[in-house]
Amino acid sequence: MTRTGSAVTAPQDGGAAPLAPRARLLPALAAVYRAQLSRARVARIPLLFVATFQSVGIMVLMRGVVDGGAEARAVVAGASVLVVAFVALNLLAQYFGQLRAGGGLDHYATLPVPPAAVVLGAAGAYASFTVPGTLVTAVAGSVLFQLPMTHLWVLAAVIPLSGAALAGLGAALGLLAPRQELATLLGQLGMSAALLLGVLPADRLPGPVGYARDLLPSTYGVEALARTFDNRPHWPAVGLDLAVCAAVGVVSLTVATWAYRRAAVR
Repeated sequence: MTRTGSAVTAPQDGGAAPLAPRARLLPALAAVYRAQLSRARVARIPLLFVATFQSVGIMVLMRGVVDGGAEARAVVAGASVLVVAFVALNLLAQYFGQLRAGGGLDHYATLPVPPAAVVLGAAGAYASFTVPGTLVTAVAGSVLFQLPMTHLWVLAAVIPLSGAALAGLGAALGLLAPRQELATLLGQLGMSAALLLGVLPADRLPGPVGYARDLLPSTYGVEALARTFDNRPHWPAVGLDLAVCAAVGVVSLTVATWAYRRAAVR
């Protein structure tokens, strides 16, 4: 039945009405990002305070062991990126694990939203919460170890690139874990790895552990930030570390998107 002069047309022969077209990636990504940012603002701010307090406390403890030089630069850089790891890796793994266990993926699956928009939007929202804590940690560490703050502007690249790499890993762990409790455990183990392998100076780690450090996505963000504490940073090396971090971020977010598709159809 068709109503004259109206845009509403009933389907003919009892057929089903056509579905709305899928939203484009960028508008859908912006919508998911805003929704996640609004949802997590109240719940995650106390946890962000805990992450910042934890990183500053670690630097205070290390101050009694490390006097300065390359080791001090490694400690401050590692503690700063640890804030990103706590939120983007640990909390995001818990969130997607809870979303999968509670049937929240079914809700997203009914929306005309690309899977990449869901993963990237949630990852971007969680990574955004790390900006204040990372800045506070880097400034506090620079004051504590008397490091120059001239090049702290590089955090504008370190935070999003490290956040992307760690958020993709956290989302993949949460989506691939068969149980919510296992997702929480894997997220906490990942954050512990970022703590031990990122904050401790690389030259003090045993050989096999050093190889594991090279596989950790946050390592290259730590290295890039640590190099900028030199009086005359070697910028090609900083750029290379950031490029590796960006490549790892692309890979981890791609894996997380695949994991989302896999979990959503089950």
